[in-house]
Amino acid sequence: MQYFWLIPVISFIAFIITSLIGNKILKQAWIFPMLAIVLGLGIYCFGLTEYLQSRFDLEHCFRSSVTGMVGCNYSVEWFTAGVRGADSVNSFLGFTVDPLSLSVAGLAIFVALMVQIYSIGYMKDDPRFAWYYSVQALFISSMILLALSDNFLLLYVAWELVGLCSYLLIGFWYEKPEAKEAAKKAFTVTRLGDVGLLIGILLIWIEVGSFNMSDLFTQVGSGEIASWTIFSISGLLFLGAMGKSAQFPFHVWLPDAMEGPTPVSALIHAATMVAAGVYLVARAYPLFVQSEAMMIIVSCVGLITAIGAALICCVSVDLKRALAYSTISHLGLMMLSLGAFGYTAAILHLLAHGFSKALLFLGSGNIMHSIDDLNINRMGGLKSVLPATTILFCIGALSLAGIPLLSGFWSKDEVIVSIVHNRNIVFAISSMVLVFLSGFYMIRLIIVPFFGSPNRDYSHAHKLPFVMLAPMGVLAVVVVLFGWIALYMPGAPASFGTFLFYSHPKNFHLEPDIAIITLVITLLSFGFGYLIYVKRFSIFQNMRIKARLIIEIVENKYYIDELYQILVDKLVLPAAGLVALFDRILVNDVGINGPGYVTRTVGSIIRHHITGRIYVYLALMTTGMIVLGIIWLGIVIL
Repeated sequence: MQYFWLIPVISFIAFIITSLIGNKILKQAWIFPMLAIVLGLGIYCFGLTEYLQSRFDLEHCFRSSVTGMVGCNYSVEWFTAGVRGADSVNSFLGFTVDPLSLSVAGLAIFVALMVQIYSIGYMKDDPRFAWYYSVQALFISSMILLALSDNFLLLYVAWELVGLCSYLLIGFWYEKPEAKEAAKKAFTVTRLGDVGLLIGILLIWIEVGSFNMSDLFTQVGSGEIASWTIFSISGLLFLGAMGKSAQFPFHVWLPDAMEGPTPVSALIHAATMVAAGVYLVARAYPLFVQSEAMMIIVSCVGLITAIGAALICCVSVDLKRALAYSTISHLGLMMLSLGAFGYTAAILHLLAHGFSKALLFLGSGNIMHSIDDLNINRMGGLKSVLPATTILFCIGALSLAGIPLLSGFWSKDEVIVSIVHNRNIVFAISSMVLVFLSGFYMIRLIIVPFFGSPNRDYSHAHKLPFVMLAPMGVLAVVVVLFGWIALYMPGAPASFGTFLFYSHPKNFHLEPDIAIITLVITLLSFGFGYLIYVKRFSIFQNMRIKARLIIEIVENKYYIDELYQILVDKLVLPAAGLVALFDRILVNDVGINGPGYVTRTVGSIIRHHITGRIYVYLALMTTGMIVLGIIWLGIVIL
């Protein structure tokens, strides 16, 4: 485990090498990033095995008094900061190996490997093939560093690098105006949350005197930090989490991020980077649970985000954007679970969702690669054109819809259990509404493009290379089998609830009443989708006509983008103009140029007595003496 630091370092080296020589090796530019991620996966597997077998006996490992989990820390001194006469602050460069970091890092490494293999076929004809793999290597390095960081300062460095890679990959096809605008939008919106995160980290330094996470959690647990300060720090950290995980009202950047290459959407905007906000809340959970008000805020934001995005997904016609809104909805569900003290359930769903959604996005990439279109209303009958993609896509979609035995069923059911047990009836009913909506929009994305009536000629559809189908097949196997680790099985060393937990281990146990209710609701949503999109009952068409105003509002994403544009045009730009005017007139003209102007003007006035003629100087001296004499006489007489 002490060599885990090599995982981000190797990928960073691959980024440098590929950036320098990628254009010379052209189509083989994938070699170094692929080699780096394979080596990283090997190190990860050996480290995970060592942790599971020997975590109680290793020198650097200990059981946390706060979380109850065994964690292993490795660090070296990074820098010392301080002012003269005051105590200096030592910051360490280190990483933590515990169930949370292992879970998120494992998700990132595995999905990244699958996406890199897939991209060999998907991106092979792109002229910036080498640059694509370079930035992917940098992203993987940054994401692993984020997951392993043991202090908030190092986490923030990785956090911003992840945001930079997202910006570069969203705007990868920068010759397209839509891609440029989407990249700028993502960068700007997420920066709003990142400012809050930075202020929160600085507040931690002020209060704790350290960036180290364990120092913060120890002082919080011992009651050394005031409740108002805990609320403030957790709220500021949550702002950063809201930006990265696209929570309301910072969710607007993620659908537009679909302008980037589809494999990027599978890796960054479905499985890994958008999960960073959920990971941050989970990592700082000992802080959040000390503030009941903050936990309620997290639950409310998650609920609003989940339902709002799910409704948009139900009417979206662009396949990738529909999947993006589905991602936002599930991220909201994870936040809702964290706010309802469902720590294990949220991370389990983060993993199950990451595998399933990566599979779905790669499936949308197959459709784009084959027919060069993503509008589901112009599809239909794809099951006969892309049979393998149809099966694999359905596995991912049914998993997230909550069909039993697939991974999404176990994780979503555990999330619902935590909400029902720890929140009031409003949250419980809302979670059931979410179950219905997620089932409905998933069956819609299955029926309309794959099993609906063909709306076009597919004679010119491109065949898919094996290199694009193979990683999808591997992901599908993981989606089918992954959920079983949540179960307690005889002979198994542990279940997920005894591996990753907060405060005390808890074996997964299926609650039949809740499981039956959620399954019935899911099947009802499937039936509802079947009646609308297959049978096309007129009663539903009439309902759509009567509810056209509500549907129009949802189709236009509640006009939030338009509201932001109004705020920018009417408030932000005028305020920026006033600031610019203040800067130009008072700061530049008066504060900076003013002293120089005064000096130059005074100098130009008084320089006239410098003539170089002796008689002029004698005359001035005589005149000065006479004036001084008159003044002296006046003072004496008075």
